[in-house]
This record gives sequence, structure tokens and C-alpha cells, in this order.
Amino acid sequence: MGDHTDNPPFIPEYNKPESPGIWMNFDNTVSIYMIVTQEMSFPEAAQAAFQIVKDAQDRFPDWPRSFYLDIEEHKMADLSDEDRWVEFQQEFWFSTLAHFLTSFDLPLTGPLLNPNLQRNDLPDSLDIQ
Repeated sequence: MGDHTDNPPFIPEYNKPESPGIWMNFDNTVSIYMIVTQEMSFPEAAQAAFQIVKDAQDRFPDWPRSFYLDIEEHKMADLSDEDRWVEFQQEFWFSTLAHFLTSFDLPLTGPLLNPNLQRNDLPDSLDIQ
């Protein structure tokens, strides 16, 4: 008999909700859907993403979480604005939120599976400096 590392990773079903929020699925997973709007700043989007993951953990403790993120197209084709959302998905997401999710789907990457077990020890708050 092998240890838990011999078990195949849990792969949740792709189940993007039709509207933003936290959704319980029939396979005992949680789907989280968030849309970053034109009006949101980087810190506002980061806080909102963190808070919805924290809310999902509070409502469905330790359930596998899949996060679906959409970013509304910005009316002004400002490269600095585009860079901000690339940074949000590359730097912030992978260094801060990815650890607390089983899978996620970002505009920049498409669907990805966390190769590590989802962590459930979210801090109480997110401090962006």
C-alpha cells in the first residue's frame, strides 16, 4: 500500500457559473466566479478576489475550490492598464491566491490545475503595500 502521494490528484469538473458569486456543486466542490470591472483598481480587485476565496472557505470549509476570473475589456486601449491586469494574473495570482485553490481559469492562462494540494489556512486579511 502506498501513501497519499500515490493517489492521483483530484481534478474537479469544469463548471463555470453563469453569474458571479460562490456556487456549491454536486461533486462537493465550490465554483467561484468573479468579474474584474473597468472601474476596479488593482488593490480593489485583489481585495475582492481574496475576500471571495475567504468567504468560500468560511461557507464551505476545506472543499475543493475552482476560481473562474473574467476581466472586463477596458474601453481605452491603454497599455499601462493592460500591464496592470497581466501583473494581477501573473504576479499577484500565483504568489497569493493560487495556493488556496484546487484549480482556476484566468484570461491570461486558461484553465489550470494546482499541482499541490489546496491550502485552507487563509489569513484573516490581505495587506497590499
